[in-house]
Formats: sequence, structure tokens, C-alpha cells
Amino acid sequence: MFDPRAGNRFLTPLAAVAALVVLASCANRDSVTVGAIPDDYRTRHPIVVQEADEVLDLPVGAASYRMTGQQKAAIEGFLDRYGDSGGAVVSMLVPSGSANAAAAREVSRDFAAVLHDNGVPRGAVQILSYRADGAGTAPIRLSYPLVKATVGACGRWPKDLLETHENRNYANFGCSYQNNLAAQVANPADFLGPRKVTPIDAENRDSAIGDYKDRNVADDFWVRSEVEY
Repeated sequence: MFDPRAGNRFLTPLAAVAALVVLASCANRDSVTVGAIPDDYRTRHPIVVQEADEVLDLPVGAASYRMTGQQKAAIEGFLDRYGDSGGAVVSMLVPSGSANAAAAREVSRDFAAVLHDNGVPRGAVQILSYRADGAGTAPIRLSYPLVKATVGACGRWPKDLLETHENRNYANFGCSYQNNLAAQVANPADFLGPRKVTPIDAENRDSAIGDYKDRNVADDFWVRSEVEY
């Protein structure tokens, strides 16, 4: 004779298993990471915002006791971003013991004058010397710290480019692009987050919308806006 209670005992384990399957399907799987080797050029060659030195080396001839026009122009270009440094100290390293040591000491005075004329405070120029024994035309080095967007050096070729069986980008892929992007952005802080939104020019916006509604636009705009198939 059939016992209905035996059927209930058989269905109870099946119901428990089904409930576990439903709960397991709701588990959070976002923490699973697929692929241990990054294949994104932005990961291999990241743009890093950090403090680095802006450096300029200027050779000085042994018979040159005054600054040249080319050297002055180079220093002025070197100071283009000095305002972004927050008035940092500019270091000037003058060679000693080299064949042009005496000339470098004289020319360094002209360099300091150009620095002051281009916005470097009087107390923000640090003149130091470095040993350059035996050197012929050792340069004068100018430097100041500046927050920059930088990328690591390019030119890594650890593998043969013909080994493409994994269908991955080569190690140097994207390095020059990242370096160019980091150099082109004027404000390195833009890589860290967006700037504050400035107020809109309501008058200019209303004028532009009014011209568009009245179709007061150039004829070539309508020609370029039409698509012919």
C-alpha cells in the first residue's frame, strides 16, 4: 500500500537542494578576476602625476665670459612653467676643476640675472658647484622641482614581435602615445579629476540658440550638415 509520508520524505531533500541552487545563483561574483597578465597599455604604461625636476644643461666655452643670445633664449624657455612650481628654488650647478671653470663662474652671474628678470625671487636662486676635473666644456645645470605627468621610459622589447600566438599587444605598445598625452596636458591635475565647472555665459548661449532657431547660420554649414548616400 502506498504511504504518502514516504513521498514527502523523498521530496524534502530535493527542495533543500533546489533552494541552495537558487541562493548560489545570487552570490556576488564581481570579485573574480580573469587574466593575471594585464593586456591594457594604460596598465603597462600608466601616467603618473608626481614631482620631478625640470632640467636644463647649458655648455659654456672656455673663452666665453658673457652669456650668449642662444643661452638667454634657452633659459627663458626653461622658465615657461616656473609659475606652476609655486616659487620653487632654482638650483644652478657650476662646474669646478674643468677647463671652462673660470668662464662658467662669470657666465653664471648673467644666468642668475636672467632668472631674476623672469620672475625668480632673489632668494630663490641656489648656486652650487660640482667637480668636473678633466672635462673640457662642462655645462652649467639649471633645475627646479615641478609637478609633472610622467610615464616610464619606452623601448622595452622583452620578446620577439613574431611571437603572437597569445594574441596580445607587445610590451612597448602604447608607450609613446602615453608619453605624448602626458606632455600635451597643460595641467597634470586634470589626470586626477575634473575641474570645477564654471558658470555658463547665459547671454552668449541665448544668442547662439536664437540664431539657430532663426536659421541665421552660414550657408556652408547646411551644406556640410547634409549627408548624401
